[in-house]
Amino acid sequence: MAVRDTLERLGLTTRTVTLGLAELCETPSDTQRAALRTALEALGFELIDDRREQEVERIRNAVVAWVHHDGGDPRLHLSDYLAERLGRDYDTLSRLFSEETGSTIEKYLIAQRIERAKELLSYGELTLSQIADELHYSSVAYLSTQFKSVTGMTPSAFRTQQLRTGSERRPLDEI
Repeated sequence: MAVRDTLERLGLTTRTVTLGLAELCETPSDTQRAALRTALEALGFELIDDRREQEVERIRNAVVAWVHHDGGDPRLHLSDYLAERLGRDYDTLSRLFSEETGSTIEKYLIAQRIERAKELLSYGELTLSQIADELHYSSVAYLSTQFKSVTGMTPSAFRTQQLRTGSERRPLDEI
């Protein structure tokens, strides 16, 4: 709603506004584009008008959805999910992501899975085995190894520290 209101306040008519994407009825002038960029930044958003950056953002959003919302079908590989959801060959998506970010989709996926594990650990409602299962890790040992390599501590140590000190999680847009 904030984005839609901002666009309308600037005199821009929208076709659709969804998470991460606004489709306009007309091309904004340079003045409108500059005002829009400033207004969106004030709201904590950014204007991405480069096609390659937009595609990378779509990849990021799809990975976040797969890990944090969709749950992902354990029989479906992320590569198949991304190719199907984004309508492009995975090799093309992977190459673009690496060129634009300097990292791989796999590393981004791992970072998202670890953040989701942190979230689930902080709730204290699921066992480590249940968390590993929900995040489609092949074993608790694999989750623990990956968690420790990313965070520097075991999941159990993280849960204990979380209870003592509070949140150690990073916002998803900073990953």
